[in-house]
Amino acid sequence: MQTRVRVGIVGANGYSGLELARLLLAHPGADLTYVAASKDAAGALEDEQPFLRGTNNLQVTAYHPDACADACDFVFVALPSGSSGAIALDLRERGLRAIDLSGDLRLPAGEYERWYGRAALPEAGLDEAVYGLTEWRRSEIAQANLIANPGCYATAAELALLPLTASHGDILLPSAPVIIDAKSGVSGAGRKATQSGLLGELAENFYAYKVGRHQHTPEIERQLSGTGDIRVLLNTQLLPTVRGIYISAYVQTRDGVSTAELSSLYQFYYDREPFIRVLPAGRVPELKHVRGSNYCDIGFAVDERTGVVQVFSVIDNLQKGAAGQAVQNFNVMNGFAETDGLLAQPLYP
Repeated sequence: MQTRVRVGIVGANGYSGLELARLLLAHPGADLTYVAASKDAAGALEDEQPFLRGTNNLQVTAYHPDACADACDFVFVALPSGSSGAIALDLRERGLRAIDLSGDLRLPAGEYERWYGRAALPEAGLDEAVYGLTEWRRSEIAQANLIANPGCYATAAELALLPLTASHGDILLPSAPVIIDAKSGVSGAGRKATQSGLLGELAENFYAYKVGRHQHTPEIERQLSGTGDIRVLLNTQLLPTVRGIYISAYVQTRDGVSTAELSSLYQFYYDREPFIRVLPAGRVPELKHVRGSNYCDIGFAVDERTGVVQVFSVIDNLQKGAAGQAVQNFNVMNGFAETDGLLAQPLYP
């Protein structure tokens, strides 16, 4: 029987941090022993977050590294990019294992500074962090002490497209860019109040943002190719919903790629994956089929007239796109069953 792990959350008052608390409080191998807010805070966790009432008598505190290191063996850092990665690195240096949910540890320094517009962390820390796309990095994650949890758009896009790029020489036309039409619920922007997140602005509305400059672009390119020879055009849009990521990807392929061939390819890679559900040919996923769960549903279609393969994927951005995948990585790192704490079925309707 695996020993229970003392776990902390830094940034427990953001949406990803709250989702982590909800999952970890029900996890059979985790003892949630430390919760820190992203700003000064004091009070019982169940008073600060009434939806957790009756689950834990922990006190929410302002973050202090010594208190965190004393209380925990493992820490999830769920702060915004620009502050999260440095805390994860500091805790790692203090002997704790850590998962960073921000973008601070996902890219080499030069790419990070170009796309995030701020100074990168030291290369040594960036080199230690293992990219936490569980289904494709499981063996590395099992040996890691520091994880860079993937971005929400990146997770959905990479899970949808990696079976194609892993068969690069047979399927893709490398000269053609991969087009990714990506849509997110408003919780992906975090809990901080903004004008664009107001009900009066978002309801009955729909629009693109960060056109041609979304920071998940280089992350996706790096994971799909490893060498940068696949170019991605990522267009991100905001849905008038709370949760969810919907990816529609368009890939130019060689002549003669069939639906049966793609079906065999996706089943080869994902048939035994507990959280990847490949849909029968001709069916496409829906947001409500994964909401509140750690599942990623994938569908695809071949347009024979244009030679374009269309791949669709959906995830809950706070689950498989953030906290759920982080707990999945926590399970792999600690020798728990990969599904521990994550088997809740989607919420419907």
